[in-house]
Amino acid sequence: MIDAKNICKSFGTLQVLKNVDFSVKAGEVVAIMGASGAGKSTLLQILGTLLTPDAGSLLIDGTNVLSLGSKALSAFRNQRIGFVFQAHHLLPEFTAVENVMIPKLIGGSSNREADARARELLTLVGLEARFSHKPSELSGGEQQRVAIARALANKPAILFADEPTGNLDSHTKEEIHQLFLTLSKQLGQTVVIVTHDAGLAQLCDRSCYLVDGAFV
Repeated sequence: MIDAKNICKSFGTLQVLKNVDFSVKAGEVVAIMGASGAGKSTLLQILGTLLTPDAGSLLIDGTNVLSLGSKALSAFRNQRIGFVFQAHHLLPEFTAVENVMIPKLIGGSSNREADARARELLTLVGLEARFSHKPSELSGGEQQRVAIARALANKPAILFADEPTGNLDSHTKEEIHQLFLTLSKQLGQTVVIVTHDAGLAQLCDRSCYLVDGAFV
C-alpha cells in the first residue's frame, strides 16, 4: 500500500530525513515512534502527499504520487488518503454530519450520498446520537471520533494519524486507540499512526522508530 524509498528532506541546512525506506502492507496498522524532532511528522506529511521530499520515490496504492501534477495530486489525496490530526480541525458552524460530509462533497458526490455516508460512519464510530450536534456541543473524544469519520468519508486507501490522542484524557485515549483497531478490522483499513504513546504502539501490528531522521 505504501512503498517509500530513499526519502530525504531538509529545511535549510537541517537534514530532517536521511534516505528513509518505509513500506506498509494493505490492512496493516503501523506506528511511527521517536523523540520530538526525529522527523516523524515530516515523514507523515510526505507519505500523505502534503509535503514533497527533496529526493526519493513514493508509491501509494500503486500510484507514483511524486509524478502527479498539483490538480491530480489534490484529487488523489481527496479520494485515497484520510487524515486525523491531534487537533480535530472540525468546522465549528457545522454539525457532526455536515463536517463528515465535506470530503465527499469536495469529491463531487451528491448531497444525499454524502449525507448517507456521513450518518453511516458516525454510527460506526458510536455517535449515532450526535448527528445534529456542533463541535462545541461534543466532548474532546467525540470531536476526534467525528474527525476519524470524516477521514474515512471517501473510503481512503490509507488513514494517516498524527498524535491522534495527544489532547485526550487517559480513558478517552484508550477508547480512541481501540477504535482505530476496530476500524482496521471491520473495514480492512490501512492505518499509519505517528505517536509518542507506547500503549498505542503496542496495539499496532508493527512499530518503527525514527532517530535523527532515520529508522533504527
